[in-house]
Amino acid sequence: MSLQSALERLATYRANNTRASQDIFRNGLLVLQKSSFKKLGDDGVPAGWTSLEQLALASIDVGRLDIADQCLQLVADKFPNSPRVDCLIGIRMEATEPPETALKYYADILEADSANVVRAFVYVPVVRLLSLQAIWKRRISVLRRTGKVEKAVNELVQLLDTFYTDVEGWLELADIYASCNQYDHSFQALSHVLLLTPQNPFYVLQAAETAYTSEDIFLAIKMFLTVVDMTDADDSEQLLQESTPLGITVRAWFGVKLCARQIAQNANLKSVSNTSAPKNLELLDELATERLRVAYSSSGQKGEIAQGRQEVFAWVATSLA
Repeated sequence: MSLQSALERLATYRANNTRASQDIFRNGLLVLQKSSFKKLGDDGVPAGWTSLEQLALASIDVGRLDIADQCLQLVADKFPNSPRVDCLIGIRMEATEPPETALKYYADILEADSANVVRAFVYVPVVRLLSLQAIWKRRISVLRRTGKVEKAVNELVQLLDTFYTDVEGWLELADIYASCNQYDHSFQALSHVLLLTPQNPFYVLQAAETAYTSEDIFLAIKMFLTVVDMTDADDSEQLLQESTPLGITVRAWFGVKLCARQIAQNANLKSVSNTSAPKNLELLDELATERLRVAYSSSGQKGEIAQGRQEVFAWVATSLA
């Protein structure tokens, strides 16, 4: 493989935020061996040095800590006192050192810069600010991994108070709450995600499923229908009849079907969010049934979804009563 091809492949992985450690290691090793990162300019953080950072992380993933150490030494020499490099060193430390060592390492960095983190948007350059944010998130990750969930939640809440627009942080908080069966709190965290990224149907689906699990069925069916509305290609009746639901649209229709049954079978359902009950419940159930039948009647390239169609047909055929 040529050096140019290796650099282009690494750049593609960066652009798509893809974690393909084996392939990144092979391509990054070529860049390292030819010292090509030194030839791409020294202004800012050129692509060569970013590729070296990629290689360091991939090397840790595949267990080549010798290569990771070599990369870290090079970037540390090139960018001294960089919190971005400090974060990489911390990740390397997590691979071999006890969790307490990594926690202390991250805590020392954050404590040294705590005043700047608190006054982030006034005194700290954006690049440094983002690196400190990454270090803080690594510390929270270690806390959660070692079972210190309460402390991880407390620190994550503090982080989100400082970096409110951190969608990944809110998703992590929602996941922690869900893992502790605190679905109401999980939904509250997801509501911030929806405020920040209202056009992402995957997050709406996650919120719908969380609402369903927390037994707010009226809110859940409303959000499942929102997912359908966001993911259907066209709302026209003719195209709706001809189209085949795919992906998360199928999952959303399953949610609508489940909610419709819950509502029909439980006359005393209440909504914690004060969401009103849906109108025309039978029509919604019939539409969900028809859409799921279409989805599981597909063939050809879409045929994989049709596995288990008989079981699905039997399930959706059950009446609401």
